[in-house]
Amino acid sequence: MYPFIVNRRVVLHVGMLGLPLSFVDAAFSSRVSGGIGSAKSCILLWLDGGPSHLEMFDPKPEAPTEVRGPFGAIRTSIPGIMIGELLTETAKVCDKFAIIRSVTSPLGEHGLANQYMLTGFKPSTVVHPSFGAVQQFVKPSTTDLPPYVTIPEAAGLEAGFLGAEFEPFSVGGDPSQKNFEIKDLQPALGLDTGRILRRKDFLKKIYSFQRPDVSNGPVMDPAMDRAFRLVLSPSAKQAFDLDRESEGTRQRYGERSFGQSCLLARRLIEQGVRFVTIRYRGWDTHDNLQLYLRDGYSGAKVGVGLIPTFDRAFSALLHDLEERRMLDETLVIAMGEFGRTPKLNARGGRDHWPRVFSVVMAGGGVRGGQVIGRSDFTGESPIEYPVTPSDLAYSIFRLLGIDPKRELTTPDGRPIPVNQGGAWIDGLA
Repeated sequence: MYPFIVNRRVVLHVGMLGLPLSFVDAAFSSRVSGGIGSAKSCILLWLDGGPSHLEMFDPKPEAPTEVRGPFGAIRTSIPGIMIGELLTETAKVCDKFAIIRSVTSPLGEHGLANQYMLTGFKPSTVVHPSFGAVQQFVKPSTTDLPPYVTIPEAAGLEAGFLGAEFEPFSVGGDPSQKNFEIKDLQPALGLDTGRILRRKDFLKKIYSFQRPDVSNGPVMDPAMDRAFRLVLSPSAKQAFDLDRESEGTRQRYGERSFGQSCLLARRLIEQGVRFVTIRYRGWDTHDNLQLYLRDGYSGAKVGVGLIPTFDRAFSALLHDLEERRMLDETLVIAMGEFGRTPKLNARGGRDHWPRVFSVVMAGGGVRGGQVIGRSDFTGESPIEYPVTPSDLAYSIFRLLGIDPKRELTTPDGRPIPVNQGGAWIDGLA
């Protein structure tokens, strides 16, 4: 059992006053609804494979070498907060994000851990929807653009029991390539606007024929209708067009796929997309941390590895959103499914470690320049304010203005709350 060390000191006062603990939830709910749910959109940077908390946001510079690893720690723009030495640009914008260093989970297998982190629910017979699908369901978009986009592809689970209508739109390609285009936005050869519109009318007739008993309902399957609007919309195509950005802006994010994906995410959010997930693969570093994290897979060029690439793009994204006055309304989350072992293995890498790891959150009402929770001397266990994926999900929904107690319904009519067992992360906003 972890020690019961919680920042909600109000719990102690409530107990002393003899008031019911439900008073605490009411107080937090009031605080949240009073000014925290300001995020209209979200960009999730999914570091697929499990990023090392020790090399990134929870370094242990005083620990033994086998714990500390090959890299050191650097100061940030906030006195007293240190992060991994490869995060040089991120260190300069530490005032814009919060580090949660005490996230903890019992699940150390990729697939199971993904489900827990991306939904807030431990895996079960029910396939729960991801954050973006829930937001799409609760807060439908009215633009021609899809409300939920994944770059380049989905990270798993997605719509769950909500069904195909709430699946994300996957970009599918690499935004850093010169010939990058969204294949599903390009009509098949020989199809002009007139032919597409005729096909749409034909499908409407089929839909009304199949459902003659529906009055004042949709004249077409909603997902199909969105697909037509997307293909026919010039503004939607422009939102995906990175060539409309200046060369200076593109360089600021970095020329690699992750950097250009972050730039594309900003463009999409700017045009009304509600939720964008960027899947950044490669973080399952069981060997040779220096090669993968710092140097890059080729080992031929220092500074193009996983962390420097993340560092450049993440810091650019926060700067860009702030300069465009979008950061207050855009929640940015950087996380993976778990952390890495507190000791290096024989291959110079780290293995899966869900017992404690870090998550970073910025914008959308999050109070930057702070650390929430704490791990022990070796980054092995949380020793202050353990935060579960359910707590994280609860807080994400609250920041997005979604009531975590709201109930969704499975296809067989079973009511399931948006979040179960989670609690607000005190001090996050």
